[in-house]
Amino acid sequence: MRVRIIDLVVSILASAGALLLSWPYWRDHQYWPESRLAWLAYFAIGLLLAAYVSYVFIGALRTLFEHDAIEHAEAAAAAAAAAGAATTGEDGP
Repeated sequence: MRVRIIDLVVSILASAGALLLSWPYWRDHQYWPESRLAWLAYFAIGLLLAAYVSYVFIGALRTLFEHDAIEHAEAAAAAAAAAGAATTGEDGP
């Protein structure tokens, strides 16, 4: 559960950083629409979607690294078994 909370916090911080970089204050209010409420809703929905996409991406990336670690462990075990069989003169399985 702790890993999921960390992933969620990282996702929210990354999305908040992206939101701050795209905020119209940096552009001298050149892109404000007619309705300020619509603009705020646009940013709020965008922030939620960005946090969700980042959270899913981090979860998928974590799964990929876990699978890679499993493959490396299996390859190391096979290499160790082959080296052990070679030193004792036995044929491997």
